[in-house]
Amino acid sequence: MEAASLAHGVASPVNPREGMTKNVSLESLQLCERDGKAEDPGVVVMELPVARNIKISNITCDSFKICWEMDPHTTEKITHYFIDLNKKENKNSNKFKHKDVPTKLVAKAVPLPMTVRGHWFLSPRTEYTVAVQIASKQMDGDYAVSEWSDIVEFCTADYSSVHLTQLLQKAEVIAGRMLKFSVFYRNQNEEYFQHCRDVLGSRMMPSVKDNSGSHGSPLSGKLEGIFFSCNTEFNTGQPPHDSPYGRFRFQIPAEVLFTPDTRLYFGDFYCMYTAYHYVILVLAPRGSRGDLYCRDRLPELDVTNNRFLTRVCGEDGRVVFQHAQDVILELIYTEPVQLAQGAVSQISGHQLMSLSTVNAKKDPSCKTCNISVGR
Repeated sequence: MEAASLAHGVASPVNPREGMTKNVSLESLQLCERDGKAEDPGVVVMELPVARNIKISNITCDSFKICWEMDPHTTEKITHYFIDLNKKENKNSNKFKHKDVPTKLVAKAVPLPMTVRGHWFLSPRTEYTVAVQIASKQMDGDYAVSEWSDIVEFCTADYSSVHLTQLLQKAEVIAGRMLKFSVFYRNQNEEYFQHCRDVLGSRMMPSVKDNSGSHGSPLSGKLEGIFFSCNTEFNTGQPPHDSPYGRFRFQIPAEVLFTPDTRLYFGDFYCMYTAYHYVILVLAPRGSRGDLYCRDRLPELDVTNNRFLTRVCGEDGRVVFQHAQDVILELIYTEPVQLAQGAVSQISGHQLMSLSTVNAKKDPSCKTCNISVGR
């Protein structure tokens, strides 16, 4: 199939049914690339079928398949398809750059379903509208076109395990050497811990992960967990004195949360327009709801041999925990945690709000932590 390309100067009739929206159930995913640009042809009147019952399937974070129904007796006249693709939030705006000149993808007519792929115009977890126009290129280079089809909607998918494995491999490159640690810790304000005591039965409860990190992350807005840190200062081996999240810190021995029955998953790799890079890992007790969610979506790590967080039992029977030095680890533990399993104390340092990653947006231009799909 000819890769879809932006068409400029293709005059075509405005869809009389514009604004009518049909919801399409999402199924799976796959697609094609853009190769050239259409010339600036004119349009001639010709009886061409209108695409009906558009179906979107095989949806990925940067691709989809599209097919539709049309009169089979006219297919020999068809040479091209015009596909008008817009982010849903812009669907009520004027979609014509100039009068009667829509922005659209142009593809040679190929057997359906047709694959549309391109990370330069498709982003993960984004709602789009799409409409189709049938075209026939004439001997003089002009195009005859049909009316526009009804508009349908679809939403692109999260990163797949393949994309996450690519992020994992990039993160491994900069992880650095491993440092020993002995506690996980969580900083919050004093009111948070008081609420845990008074309302939640002295427990910290999982909550839905925010939208920080990669836009295509399957964790954001879906996985429930409790954020912990484990990074230490290389010269002391202790947690840092400062925190962006609050002056009160809950510390818990590493062996309480990271047990032989804990599974470890890689979740994300990102930065926020700074030199710091963050790696999100998930700690999920085997068979827990969090484990069931992650095992089909995230790359699982060997807890004794990976570049980020390890648990190794020595010959003397002592368990040694280590974390990567050159990335900031954000750990999501998927189950409730009793305050009695650790201790809460006030830190001596400052609350560095500028380092907070709450709902932080990933830098899409960073070559260290981005892959060649939607950001």
